[in-house]
Amino acid sequence: MIIEYDTKYNEQIKDLLVELQNYLIDIDDWHTQIMLPEYREKIFKMDMNKVKKQNGKIYLSVENNIVLGLIIGIVEKKDEIDKLTNDCAKSGLVLELVVKNNARNNGIGKSLLEKMEVYFKSINCQRINIEVFGPNKKGLNFYKKNHYIIRDIIVSKKI
Repeated sequence: MIIEYDTKYNEQIKDLLVELQNYLIDIDDWHTQIMLPEYREKIFKMDMNKVKKQNGKIYLSVENNIVLGLIIGIVEKKDEIDKLTNDCAKSGLVLELVVKNNARNNGIGKSLLEKMEVYFKSINCQRINIEVFGPNKKGLNFYKKNHYIIRDIIVSKKI
């Protein structure tokens, strides 16, 4: 069942954010991804602040009081470069989308993403952006299956 954010799930949300970061660390062949001891509390606090300040939403997939997945979305802020170089259409930004490892491939991620899409559409967003870590091939494939296309790419080189 998909529900809106409820504070009683804060600790489980933090656990999911840690699970996501551990996954990114595991797939990072350059070993640049890290997780400092304060990550769990700080990332949660930063995401919550963005949700409050940027007209955001959090949806949870919950079964028997266990959070199986979450999605956090906000309305993107436009900076001076954006204003000079693009149409600045109102855009939603998915900050986090994570499903517990043992609950994947059951449609939870798709349901959460669709719920966030409905929210963004209801507040007149014209686009949704999601940053995906390059080595996250599973994530990229998931978004492609859900009709997202690559629009921006950052290329890197070790020196």
